[in-house]
Amino acid sequence: MKLWGEFLKGIVKENPIFGLVLGMCPALAVTNSVTNAVGMGAAVIFVLTCSNIIIAAFRKFFPAEIRIPCYIIVVSTFVTIVQKVMQAYTPDLDEALGIFIPLIVVNCIILGRAEAFAGKSPVMASAADGLGMGIGYSLGLVWVSTYREIFGSWRLFGKPITAGGFDPAVILIMAPGAFLVLGLSIGFFAWLGSRRKERAARASAELALAEEPAFGPVLVEHFKKEKAAAGESPAAGETKG
Repeated sequence: MKLWGEFLKGIVKENPIFGLVLGMCPALAVTNSVTNAVGMGAAVIFVLTCSNIIIAAFRKFFPAEIRIPCYIIVVSTFVTIVQKVMQAYTPDLDEALGIFIPLIVVNCIILGRAEAFAGKSPVMASAADGLGMGIGYSLGLVWVSTYREIFGSWRLFGKPITAGGFDPAVILIMAPGAFLVLGLSIGFFAWLGSRRKERAARASAELALAEEPAFGPVLVEHFKKEKAAAGESPAAGETKG
């Protein structure tokens, strides 16, 4: 169950793109087509999962003073494997992704998970964390690229959706479109997260009132005070400014 939780957190709660806002350079640069996003996502899944496993397995052998260079060597090994495989079997994809495949070595998601999790956790938990984070990052790339490619060029996986009848917003496959779609997506998922927290807080309050009727009035008064304080805090800040 714990491994399942480590896996899911990278997809939903701590999604690298929409939750942690990490790895933004590839998210902006390679999401002009779904094909590029899938290729980049697959590379990140492989590198992140494999590097997490190796770092977790040998974490006790890495001197604390030089652990970051050790992590970079491990990551760069798997990045080299990915790049050579792409060059051999998918040269067009390798050319489209360009410098962003070698830059996986210093991607903040990869090094961040190595430092924050794999360097301190067992192998299986680190593998679940790497796989979940990699899939979450890939889903984020596909989400952004789907909107950009469809509405920016009326294509999907590089093929026209219909023979005509739609005038695409070309700006969406350009740099400004990347910022626009990514920003709106981050805002949308942040709103969903706040709604989820509100529903959870409301459910826990209702459960507390149902289980402890004697304390009902006290709890209600407490919630009223919290709500009033939350409503007054912005006004107080404006007055002070």
